[in-house]
This record gives sequence, structure tokens and C-alpha cells, in this order.
Amino acid sequence: MTEKYLNRTFILGIAFTLLIALISMGLAQLPIVQNIGALAIALLIGLIYRQILGYPESIRPGITFSAKKLLRVAIVLYGFKLNLQLIISEGWIMLVLGTGVILLSFLLMHAFNKFMDTNSSIMFLLAAGTGICGAAAISAVSSITKAKEEDTAISIGLISVVGTVFALVYTFIGPAINMDNSVYGLWSGLSLHEIAQVVLAGATGGDDGMAMALLSKLSRVFLLIPVSFIIMYAFAKRNHTDAKGKVDIPYFLVFFLVVTVLNSFIYIPDNIRNIIDQLTTLLMVMAMVGLGLSVSLKSIREKAMKPLIALIIISIILSLVTYYVASFIN
Repeated sequence: MTEKYLNRTFILGIAFTLLIALISMGLAQLPIVQNIGALAIALLIGLIYRQILGYPESIRPGITFSAKKLLRVAIVLYGFKLNLQLIISEGWIMLVLGTGVILLSFLLMHAFNKFMDTNSSIMFLLAAGTGICGAAAISAVSSITKAKEEDTAISIGLISVVGTVFALVYTFIGPAINMDNSVYGLWSGLSLHEIAQVVLAGATGGDDGMAMALLSKLSRVFLLIPVSFIIMYAFAKRNHTDAKGKVDIPYFLVFFLVVTVLNSFIYIPDNIRNIIDQLTTLLMVMAMVGLGLSVSLKSIREKAMKPLIALIIISIILSLVTYYVASFIN
């Protein structure tokens, strides 16, 4: 096992994804493309590299490690973004609303999947990404459902692009209709997919809007834990576990929960927290490089168009529903 991870091709594969990740994070700082985000940029670079130069087979082990193992480490570290005490004391109503958003997302995706007769794996992953927390949710759920890397990459790509477009639209809609900052923040946090997209849109609502946006969004991120275990047991039951009833538990979700608890009850200095946050982003971006390399343009044409249409329509429906809910509550 040790020899495997000290293998030259393995190390080169890790180094390759690290290099592309650093380039992507650098590009994400540029004025024009900063709203796209490093995750989408890394995914796109990986995809373009695959189409032009082909998959770098000689360093596949390291790339696969980044796409799978490092991605799970990033999800575990994602737990440092959650504070259970804050969510329970101030955001319990957000948990109720977030549960509604998740249920609506899965129901709509299921209905569209039946109506459009499209890729059910991608649609299920998009339901998780739309309802919970974008790429992180898709990554966690794909590990549980044993989805193909290609389906995972396509889903993350779609959720990143569509979510970013919606976030940019929100920044114009809020001021245009003179929306109350708290309503705007709640609306953004309940309907947008990624935390980065919520931050992008929430800034328009000032301090009050941003606080409400993050609280409602982090409540949805917290729901990744129970939803993941529900999906895990549902898939285990559908696929008929062995006679002893054993279930293949994705232990990174257990570590995610442990990290969340530690973060909620143990003080972590801001400088350490910033380092963890940067490491989480770096590992996630490295994983996106590996996932991007797994996708072919043919697959995008065959698999992505119908899910893209469904995602846009469902995102619009969620935006309208959550807007009226946010307006009613405030």
C-alpha cells in the first residue's frame, strides 16, 4: 500500500491536479471570471485538456486519488463551516424551511426525470446539489450512490454554472425591486446552490442581508448529514444488503459529523480557521480537475442537455417559491 502512494506516477498525478488547481484559483481572482469560481474553472480546464490532449493515462492513479479521496477529505473539512449551536438556537426555523427546499428539489427532479426520460443518476445528483449545497452535496451523494465520475462531473458543472448565473441575476433583482435586506438574504440563502453563490448574492443585501443569507444557507448545509444517511439506507435497502443487514457506511460522512460537532463546541483561532478554509478549497478544486478529465464532449451532448433544461426550470420554480416564503415570514 505504501509503495502505491510513493509511486512516481501517483505523485505526478497529484502534482498535476495541484498545478491546475492553483492556476484555477489564480484565474478566479481576475475581474471578469471571478464570479465563475475556482471549482467551475478547474472543471472546465480538466474537460478542455481531455478533449485536446486526451486523458493523461500515465498519471491516472494520482488523478483518480484527487478526484475521489481528496474530495472526501474536502467534504470532511467542510464541517468546519458549520456551527450547530448557532443553527439550533437561531436557525431552527431555517431547518424547517431548508427541509422544504430539499423535498421540493427532489420531488421536482423526480417528476422532470420521469417526464423527460433522461439520465436518472445526474438528475438525482442535481436534486441534492439544488436542494442542499451544490458541489459538496453532489460529491457526498455520488459517493453513496456509487455514481460514475462522469455523471458527478457533469452535475457539478451544471450546478456551478446555473447557480452562478442565478446569483448574478439576484444582485440586480434585489435593488431593482427595492427588496428588504432581510427578505433578500433569506431568499438568497434558501434558493441558491453553493455557499460561494450565496456570498456573491448576499453582499448586495448589506450586513443584515448577508447574515440572513449565510444562516439560512448553513442550515441547508447542515441537512446534508441527515439527508446523506437517509439516502444511504434507502439505497442499501433497494440494492438488498446481505442477510445480516449490514450497510456500507461512507465513513467520511461520520468524520464530517464529528468535525461539525468539534467546530461547534471548541474554539478555533481565526488564523487556523482561515488555513483550514483555504485547504478545503484547494482540495475541492484539485478534485474538480480530476472530475473534469473524466468527461468527454460526447457525453455532455448525450447526457447534459435535458438535465440542464430541467435544472434551469426547477431553479426558477424554487426561486419563486422561496421568494414568496421569505416575504411572508418577514
